[in-house]
Amino acid sequence: MTARRTPVAAFAMRPDLPGLLFGPDDLAALTRAADLDPTQTITDFASAPAGLLERVEVLITGWGAPRIGAEELARMPRLRAIVHAAGTVKGHIDDAVWKHGLLVTSAASANAYPVAEYTLAMILLAGKRVPDYIRGYAADPDVYTREPDPSIGNFNRTVGIVGASRVGRRVIELLDPFDIDVLLYDPSLEPGDPILRRARQAGLDELFERSTIVSVHAPLLPETIGMIGAAQLALLPDGATLINTARAPIVDQEALTAAVRDSGLRVVLDVTDPEPLPAGHPLRTLPGVVLTPHVAGALGTELRRLGECALHEVQRFAAGRPAEHPVTKEALIAVA
Repeated sequence: MTARRTPVAAFAMRPDLPGLLFGPDDLAALTRAADLDPTQTITDFASAPAGLLERVEVLITGWGAPRIGAEELARMPRLRAIVHAAGTVKGHIDDAVWKHGLLVTSAASANAYPVAEYTLAMILLAGKRVPDYIRGYAADPDVYTREPDPSIGNFNRTVGIVGASRVGRRVIELLDPFDIDVLLYDPSLEPGDPILRRARQAGLDELFERSTIVSVHAPLLPETIGMIGAAQLALLPDGATLINTARAPIVDQEALTAAVRDSGLRVVLDVTDPEPLPAGHPLRTLPGVVLTPHVAGALGTELRRLGECALHEVQRFAAGRPAEHPVTKEALIAVA
């Protein structure tokens, strides 16, 4: 039997990123699986190391990866796979990649974990009205001694999840041990989907009418832009909280601002449009608003999970095994 040849690989990403994505053990495993120089990182195909593009078979991409189109592919005649050590590949993959029939993989499933964990934390904190207490306690140190609102708490609370995406499904799984009723809206759900063992399917308006906390996890598509508007926000009960870690345009931001200002809606926003919000924007100062700077996704040690996912894909490719997390052009249309 002829021994399988080790494929030539290269990093194409921000120059500081390989050291954040791969610890020493994973980097060693990566260099065993592929002919890779870990000291070289392509940030611009025009200035790539001499001879590398002609030989490379696997590009390991990440944040800051240069765009890959027909011109770049012509310079990489042996390229067979693009392994993305992050979420969406929309930012650096042109149609030419699909026309060439290249394998593309993504670590989006790995990035779903920290987003879901952030969401779980915010759901539980919102249910206890912790953001309100933080603000109130800072303004008045005696606020913690006051009688709490009897509606506060997470026992038998109803939480609505908009979107059965990777993140939405993971949030529902994380909510499973709690005494929380979960409603799920996603028009693409098939009958008998396993996630419906943990959540009850509902229409969008029904979900907003019955939930005291709603978390958005739908993809940004033409049909989801402004999907949540004034009509849906008006259905939320008094004291409700909306959480958005997906894409800002899914929620009509003018309607959202009006609901916070006029109806006392509480919101937790890890995404805004634009990002960051300009100085003086009402959502920066209105009570009941928690803004975080797009931190729900992988940060710090969580980056190693993305690197581990990419390592496994390179190992599978080198061994001639199918990818675990392939991305197709058709599937890309329906994801964030």
